[in-house]
Amino acid sequence: MERKNQYVLITGATSGIGYELAKQFAKNGYDLIIVARDHEELSKKMSEFKEYGINVISISKNLFLQDEVYSLYSELKMNAISPEILVNDAGQGVYGKFQDTDIHRELDIINLNIIAVILLTKLFIKDRLPKGSGKILNLASVAGKVPGPWHSVYHGTKAFVLSWSEAIHEELKDSGISVTTLLPGLTNTDFFNKADMNGSKLIEDKDDLASPEEVALDGYNALMNGDDTIISGLKNKLSVAISNLVSDSMVAQRVAEMQKPVTGK
Repeated sequence: MERKNQYVLITGATSGIGYELAKQFAKNGYDLIIVARDHEELSKKMSEFKEYGINVISISKNLFLQDEVYSLYSELKMNAISPEILVNDAGQGVYGKFQDTDIHRELDIINLNIIAVILLTKLFIKDRLPKGSGKILNLASVAGKVPGPWHSVYHGTKAFVLSWSEAIHEELKDSGISVTTLLPGLTNTDFFNKADMNGSKLIEDKDDLASPEEVALDGYNALMNGDDTIISGLKNKLSVAISNLVSDSMVAQRVAEMQKPVTGK
């Protein structure tokens, strides 16, 4: 393995797709800045990633809070660290009808899935533009391609991430900075537990879930190629293609049926 001597900043790096992405970068000789809230998990993952012979910095931040996003980048600047790659992986959802869900939790999700991503990307771009190089990987979702009854705020946030990422990809095309958006489908991570979604028909059969390692590899390769977007998995590509052929209202009805509780309530 050849050391790249370049830092990759990864949010949500201690579990799921973020963890698998961190492993991909570590295997390929990149130094890591891993960000999550859990100190203990960060410490474990830092020890694990160091076994690849790379430098690893762990930073505990609560990215629901704007001040902590700013302080994350301030710490890097104070230590004269300019990441070459930014991976905005951290994200959450909440399951249930919008009329019933907790608005405070939903505002936290919007802060994490949108506001933190915008802030980190803005700070990264401002830092990297004078250097004329950099890569950004934003985690959207195939959920961002369709309306999502029973999971409406999550689908909405991922629709924003996808549209906005494609826009800045175009704006930055002559700058040396690339923006790639990864669209996973249903993936075998802790996401569904955190979203209180285990009662949904959508995940009755856990064997249908993609492996986070496969999704991460798709994202890593697309990022290295400078691709605009990548839908991970043939099944998801076909699903998105079919959704594009019918009206949004018909898609919403179909998704509502797929995502409703197993009990049918």
